Amino acid sequence: MATDIHKLSIREMHARLKAGSLTATAVLEHYLARIERLDPALNAFVHLDKIGARAGAAASDDRYKAGKPRGLLDGIPVAIKDNILVVGMPCVWGTRLFADYVADRDELPVTLLREAGAIIVGKTNVPEFTLRGFTGNAVFGATGNPWNPELTPGGSSGGSVSAVAAGLVPFSLGTDGGGSIRRPAGYTGIVGLKTSISRIARADGLPPLLADCEVVGPLARTTDDVRVIMSVLARAHADDQRSLAFAPIPDAATSPRALKILFVERFGEAPVDPEIASICRSAAVSFEALGHKVSFGDMPVDLGPVTANWQILANAGLAKLAADRPEYFDLVSPPFADQARAGARLPASDYVDFIDTISSFRVETARAFEKIDVIITPASAANPWPKSTQFPPLIDGKEAGPRGHAVFTGWVNACGHPGLAVPAGWNADGLPVGMQMVAAFGADDLLLDLAQQYESAHPWGDRWPEMAN
Repeated sequence: MATDIHKLSIREMHARLKAGSLTATAVLEHYLARIERLDPALNAFVHLDKIGARAGAAASDDRYKAGKPRGLLDGIPVAIKDNILVVGMPCVWGTRLFADYVADRDELPVTLLREAGAIIVGKTNVPEFTLRGFTGNAVFGATGNPWNPELTPGGSSGGSVSAVAAGLVPFSLGTDGGGSIRRPAGYTGIVGLKTSISRIARADGLPPLLADCEVVGPLARTTDDVRVIMSVLARAHADDQRSLAFAPIPDAATSPRALKILFVERFGEAPVDPEIASICRSAAVSFEALGHKVSFGDMPVDLGPVTANWQILANAGLAKLAADRPEYFDLVSPPFADQARAGARLPASDYVDFIDTISSFRVETARAFEKIDVIITPASAANPWPKSTQFPPLIDGKEAGPRGHAVFTGWVNACGHPGLAVPAGWNADGLPVGMQMVAAFGADDLLLDLAQQYESAHPWGDRWPEMAN
């Protein structure tokens, strides 16, 4: 039925487009109608390009009629996070500094989506400079979580996850520089892949604020949808030299071999919501029934040096941006002005020392994954909190600080490995709880195979927020 288009998988949508029982135009109009009806309560989108999207859908219809679709994503709508450049569209980055900026080029992943025939619907909301774990800013306001619009979907890919979880688009592109795909995916009951560095090639984007630790990744409702997206986007490109080392990701899953899985429930004394810990522990145990060996313990690498100095990257990145933009201090929020000043005061030797620390950590982590195939943790230490608040001050009754909810994710950005968030279950309030799976560098396809196996045994695709039905 046309009213259920948003409940189709990407493969199902493509099959119907190919058979002629659906048109790309009808698919697009279905989603645009849902955006008009549902997004006022969410504020997921900050820009819609209805004219461009309709032209793209018409061109896709012509290709299908000619029997020449470009692939599985031809005619499939997509939303783009508002720190990824799309030519002719604003890229505000959640800051008044870029309030009037309109991109004059596509960032490389967007180029690849266009070549695949995907229909770019618009841009999704972010926190300022995508450097916070909630989604809201002085330009566009806060974004809500479809499971409870008064709560945050997390950040910084909050607009992107809300759009997918509410069925406003079948998939979206996000970025992840410290958990910005994985935590929001966990808060909204969808699948989010933080890719290995350069597994999705990047070029022609905004100035990097986190060195090479921030990557582009897909967000969708199911593991297979994410796999389809990766089969299109994860390909070598000369504009990103490191991408040339990877083989393409196939668009079909394979059954994973018996894996050695380590479940880490908490990091040291950092607090974790007890319900999250219990749900994720139960999910981890369930992998034994799938033929894997699951052990329980502490992290096999020392996170201390990376965690203690992580802010160096953002401070230095903001200092460079401020040096390039004389109006910076007049337009950004005070905390980001303070960070840029701190970055400007940072000795070059301290920055180089931290880059060396990251390099050593990458070697240590690679060696750890010679003995372990996958590490599973909660995706977040806290459940979603009010959307007007930047972070939950208390977790399990203990003071947690601004990054307490994010304790499980940043190390994966530092080492550059892939991390995949999938639903582990739902809490007593009916909110999703996500778990994170991390594999060796470049083993993005292994994570997708494992998640597909888990999803087949514990499906979540038919579970929707009440507002999205």
